[in-house]
Formats: sequence, C-alpha cells, structure tokens
Amino acid sequence: MFPWNLFPFNKDMKNPPHQMKPEDIDKYVRNIMGQMFPQNMQEMSGTPDFMKGFNTAATGTNHQPHSSPLNASVFETHDYVFVRFPIKNEDWLKEMKLYHTSNQMIIEHIPEKDDKHILTLPAIVRKKGSSASCKEGYMEIKIPKNVDMQFSEIDVTEIL
Repeated sequence: MFPWNLFPFNKDMKNPPHQMKPEDIDKYVRNIMGQMFPQNMQEMSGTPDFMKGFNTAATGTNHQPHSSPLNASVFETHDYVFVRFPIKNEDWLKEMKLYHTSNQMIIEHIPEKDDKHILTLPAIVRKKGSSASCKEGYMEIKIPKNVDMQFSEIDVTEIL
C-alpha cells in the first residue's frame, strides 16, 4: 500500500487519486493553478484548452471519423504473400496508392480520398518484385517473401 498520507496535498483531497474521477482531478489542478499563478498569467498560458484536451481523451468523447472496412484477405504461400480486396468501383484503380514496408501493406485513397488502410503482413517481404493485378472485381497484390538464411546456433547443454 502506498503511503498517501505522507503527501502534503492529501489534506485538500477528499479521495485518494486512484478513486477520483477525471472531473475531480481537473477541478483540483485548476484550484492549485489558481493558487500558484496570478490570474493574468493563467489567461496567457491557455491552460483551459490544454486541460480540455485531457478531459475529452479520458472520457472517450474524442471520436475519429469512421472509415469503411476494406474487407481485405492476407495470406502467404511458400514464396509469396498475397493481399486481396474487392474493387467496388472502377474509379478506385485511378485513385488508390499502394505501398509496402517489410511487414505492412498500406492502401490509401479508397473508398474515400482521405482513407488509409494498414494491413500487417504474415511474413517479412522483399522491397522489389511485387506486382498488382485486378481480375474479376478483386485487386490482388503479390509480394515475394524475404528468405532469411542467417542462422544462429543456440547451445543446449545437458543438465544431469
């Protein structure tokens, strides 16, 4: 158990910090800031906006725009990693951008211009040699796997 009673601010607080709500913490910080800084200094620092950001993040009211799922399937064979997803509109082929790192596939600008989809690949892939083709309403991306031939021996000693 942490000795909260040894701290000087414990006299002003009704509940220990782990039992307080975010609104109570916000009120406590504003009270302390009001005691420590003059009124004109508080207006210059912009602390109300700063604290609003923390409060909305803590309560979960900060929502990001919802993008539609891509319905992509990712699978691997012995030599390649494949990414497949449906193309619902032919205009997507002109708008979309495809990128990949050694372990992620990044698909941008579909279905909307601001959308970005990041897919984790099941294996490490090479930088060069990937290809994409659109057949029967599906985009298929074929990326060659990176074959890592570096082995490290781990010594296993017999314990008697």
